[in-house]
Amino acid sequence: MPESYRIGMKIGQIVHILAILLLIGVFVQPVPAAGNQTSDSATNFYNIGVNLLESKEYERAIVAFDQALASNTTMIRQSDALLYIYQDKGYALIQLSNYSAAIQTLDQGLVIYQNDEKLWYNKGYALFKLGQYQEALNAYDKVLLINNASLPALNNRGDTLFQLGRYQEAVDSYSRANTIDPNDTYSIAGLAKARSAAGAANQTTMVIGIIILVIAVGGVIWFIMFRKPAEKKQDEKIPQGKKTADKKSGEKKNTKGKKN
Repeated sequence: MPESYRIGMKIGQIVHILAILLLIGVFVQPVPAAGNQTSDSATNFYNIGVNLLESKEYERAIVAFDQALASNTTMIRQSDALLYIYQDKGYALIQLSNYSAAIQTLDQGLVIYQNDEKLWYNKGYALFKLGQYQEALNAYDKVLLINNASLPALNNRGDTLFQLGRYQEAVDSYSRANTIDPNDTYSIAGLAKARSAAGAANQTTMVIGIIILVIAVGGVIWFIMFRKPAEKKQDEKIPQGKKTADKKSGEKKNTKGKKN
């Protein structure tokens, strides 16, 4: 076989192999590339926000979370990233003492994640800071429906009941927290404070009751000792006009008799 023919066969084989490799590169390469594409704009903004939050750059973190929410959230809805955005943004707003905006953000998250413990807990905290104690109590009760062993929720619930003047209920809430963790210093201090307030409230109630009772008894005694006796009714008398009428009647009779 001529040498040039052999060389031509080798070249043809090489070209054929290169063509096959090229086809493999065109059709196979995009597959792993698509498989590695695990992030998008929303995810990128979320990650930026998390890093800023860890650095306590709360205002910048909020901007990043807002950018994530303004992006296409299709991918982050498939994971917990969207939930974390609402949680973390609400937390950042609380750190900035912007409690009203925090409640608004947390409510937006609760529309989607109705039974998320952290969203309800942070909402309760924000409401407490605004002095909306009954609403805060409702939020903490919701947390405990989701997780009845939430130590922070029980302690904060105790604080809320204390502010409402419901001291014995506060004692019960702190006691539950103390049962979960007997070494928890916060629940120990809260329990002592609530018990003291409950005792003082009971004593005050007792004193007020005694004062009311003394006043009532004194009023009865005064009425018995100093009331005026009832006046006797005077005997009824015949009206004077009636006598005159009888007299005139008699005079008429006598006159008539004289004529006869």
